[in-house]
Amino acid sequence: MASDIKRIAAIIAAEISARPEQAAAAIELLDEGATVPFVARYRKEVTGGLDDTQLRDLAERLSYLRELDARRDTILGSIREQGKLTAELEGKIVAATTKAELEDIYLPYKPKRRTKAEIARERGLGPLAEAILANRSLVPAELALAYLTEEVVDAKAALEGARDILSEQFAENADLVGKLRTYMKERAFMRARVVDGKQEAGAKFSDYFDHVERWANVPSHRALAMLRGRNEEVLSLDIEVDADDTSPVKPVERMIANAYAIGGSLPGDRWLMEVAGWTWRIKLSLHLTLDLMRDLRERAEEEAIHVFARNLKDLLLAAPAGSRATMGLDPGIRTGVKVAVVDGTGKVLTTTTVYPFPPRNDVRGTQADELGEFR
Repeated sequence: MASDIKRIAAIIAAEISARPEQAAAAIELLDEGATVPFVARYRKEVTGGLDDTQLRDLAERLSYLRELDARRDTILGSIREQGKLTAELEGKIVAATTKAELEDIYLPYKPKRRTKAEIARERGLGPLAEAILANRSLVPAELALAYLTEEVVDAKAALEGARDILSEQFAENADLVGKLRTYMKERAFMRARVVDGKQEAGAKFSDYFDHVERWANVPSHRALAMLRGRNEEVLSLDIEVDADDTSPVKPVERMIANAYAIGGSLPGDRWLMEVAGWTWRIKLSLHLTLDLMRDLRERAEEEAIHVFARNLKDLLLAAPAGSRATMGLDPGIRTGVKVAVVDGTGKVLTTTTVYPFPPRNDVRGTQADELGEFR
């Protein structure tokens, strides 16, 4: 447990511009049940002066990293029980730094319903898929004739089974999925359209009846408005990538092909290119679209919270008593009474700390300081 705290503290400290020992101290306080406001206000001497913003970032990252570690342990246990955990695979899982990366690695080993690819393997079509992938000069339709059975009645059925096997393999390639996700985040567009017949009922969403903009640049207020429109069944939302590309092979399909050196003019290459396109349209496009929609919602909600916080800060920092100079006191016995004076516009004039209570009992000094601040 102590080693986990040190490791997590080192990661978080680098992110919030603090020392690892400061982060570790804050983590221990939070684990003991202290709240962020309490630690920020009353335990500065323990955390080395971490402020409220740093502590909130620390608390959020602490929760994320612990969830990541718990999921990592679950995945390692699952793959170990399957007898498929190798040293290389374990290294990749341990090195994963995000939940998305972890799930990409786990995908081929994740227990799931009986898939078309599993059915095809049970029918003996695994060797056909491997043969097409290994030797592109062979004609797939001719190869398929050697795999006909009572369940696989013709070459078309055999090739469909081989396609299902290879498509699952392509879609579960963690490195490939990661590259495609990054590409989509950089190049995708968010498109909103009105649902037929909802124009009048959803008039308040009229700005988004036919709206498109780059996914990475959608501001929080527009993202939340479009998501709300979808929830009210007024808008349909989609994430498009390379929609304007007129080439017969889209860049995303080319990325899948490149991962398996597909691209020549041999018969096997032409068939595998069709499989790459099918994999994108049927499997990967939907999977990554859902990922990006979730990321967009989380990003928009976080930004909305920051906007609210900024507006609230401005409100709280406004002149508290109208156009009058005002003194504020934050009582403290052990750490002293914090004093702040603002002018009629809310501008801070001075701040200080006085110690009228034991053990210092500096009442005269306190009186002198407060009188001096109002002169």
